[in-house]
Amino acid sequence: MSNRQYFGTDGIRGRVGGPTINAEFALRLGYAAGRVLARNHQGRGRPTVVIGKDTRISGYMLESALEAGLSAAGIDVLLAGPVPTPAVAYLARTLRLVAGVVISASHNPYHDNGIKFFSGNGMKLADEVEAEIEAVLHEKVDCVDSEQLGRARRIDDAAGRYIEFCKSAFPNELALSGLSIVVDAAHGAAYHIAPHVFRELGAEVFAVGCQPDGFNINEGVGAMYPENLVKEVRAKGADLGIALDGDADRLQMVDAEGRLYNGDELLYVIVQDRMKLKPVQGVAGTLMTNFGFERRMKELGIPFERAKVGDRYVLEMLLQKGWLFGGESSGHLLCLDQHTTGDGIIAALQVLQAMARSGNSLSELLADLRMYPQKMVNVPLEPGTDWQSHAGLAQAREEVEAMLGERGRVLIRASGTEPKLRLMVEAEDAALADAGVERLMGVDLTNV
Repeated sequence: MSNRQYFGTDGIRGRVGGPTINAEFALRLGYAAGRVLARNHQGRGRPTVVIGKDTRISGYMLESALEAGLSAAGIDVLLAGPVPTPAVAYLARTLRLVAGVVISASHNPYHDNGIKFFSGNGMKLADEVEAEIEAVLHEKVDCVDSEQLGRARRIDDAAGRYIEFCKSAFPNELALSGLSIVVDAAHGAAYHIAPHVFRELGAEVFAVGCQPDGFNINEGVGAMYPENLVKEVRAKGADLGIALDGDADRLQMVDAEGRLYNGDELLYVIVQDRMKLKPVQGVAGTLMTNFGFERRMKELGIPFERAKVGDRYVLEMLLQKGWLFGGESSGHLLCLDQHTTGDGIIAALQVLQAMARSGNSLSELLADLRMYPQKMVNVPLEPGTDWQSHAGLAQAREEVEAMLGERGRVLIRASGTEPKLRLMVEAEDAALADAGVERLMGVDLTNV
């Protein structure tokens, strides 16, 4: 990823009106992507792309610009309107398209936006294809002959198609009857989809965060602000709360007692349920996955591996190893037996399936998972500092790891967005984690 100028780990993202997230760049990007996709198109008929977006006001502008660029390159365009990111992956795959395009900045505020691509098989676009698109980006935007121009039309039933797909991920013999659920869609892409999914499966649904106005996406609601979900569950006297982020690929859940469950805990519930049906070959987490989760996988005899932070890297590891389940503590969960990408709604349905099948509450399903206390601090790091070769930090890390033994772990990593070094220690008890972090913080990083 480091040799590319525009594409990051999750497409292209930035401030609206900045150097990349503007109408002119989106036009060029659409044209460049169209050129590459047309060149690589091997099927019969015209190459076709679906575009979906979240509820940001800037989505209209970017959608029109991308459509124009793709059409100029000879690509037909299907416009899905506001739909979750994983819905675009689903539509690209089931409609046998060459690609899907998502206009979203996920959990960011409304003044940011982004553009990312899925391949025709519903997976993130391959690195080499993104590199091809970048290579064409600086070429002059041209136009194919008039008879070859792409056409555009709206998919009127995109939301309905996706609702039915989500419902198919919940067993027919089970139902959510008798459950009351607060569903918080973060005023985002799932505002008109998520409440219907859970309601049509039998639950009583209290919908919050389902009144987008173009500016309020992720504003005090959704997975980024789970305290709002806790408040709503208590106020409504609901059995559960489900919160998604702006593009609905991230999940947080709350029980009737107001306890919040993170991605590690929800992934454990899913894996534990699947074990009852057939052997689980392995599970992928990230560098941030709680050590308690790793220890529990070991106790269950399930292989566990850590990928770099980012659901893209978790997916890459799952595909490499042929595993089905993985996720991040933040709530990006992958169930590849149900979908090709992370999906907050489908992940929630897998958790609810485990509850319905067992008759147990979330807390009961997690009774044998001991999450380790985690202490993390950020310390300033001068740009260019070679912290990985810092003798004092290496010595301090060795001392902390010796102190922890098998009772915890140390993680040191540089922030990808700030000039800071993140120091984290997980241990069996909080005092041990605190002591470990204190030792690491005592290192003078200016003395290299």
